[in-house]
Amino acid sequence: MQINNFNSDVRLLEIANRGKIKNANPAEIKGGNFKQAFSEELGKTGALNFSKHASQRLFSRGIEMSEERLARLSEAVDKAANKGSKESLILDDSAAYVVSVPSRTVITAFDRSNLQEGIFTSIDSAIIL
Repeated sequence: MQINNFNSDVRLLEIANRGKIKNANPAEIKGGNFKQAFSEELGKTGALNFSKHASQRLFSRGIEMSEERLARLSEAVDKAANKGSKESLILDDSAAYVVSVPSRTVITAFDRSNLQEGIFTSIDSAIIL
């Protein structure tokens, strides 16, 4: 099915602090920047997300995510967010992670043997655990 000339006003749903859902005009949400507003809302949950690519890298490179490692990684993302970082490199004892801070999403992961080249691009901060 094809929809031609779709000009209807689109309304977004916003979850209020009390868990109630109300209609909101997209221009009213964080100055109208949906991507930023969506990223900030994801970040409020506190959960750390893993992209499909990062999940594949963790598996293929044998990087295990223990509860302790996950907690340390989450704390590092919190610190990066407090400093205004957008894309961070987080290094721990045995691996490196590139993380989108606003969406709290791990984009990719490297184990120590894959860090030979030591070049990371498109980051604005680095955190060493």
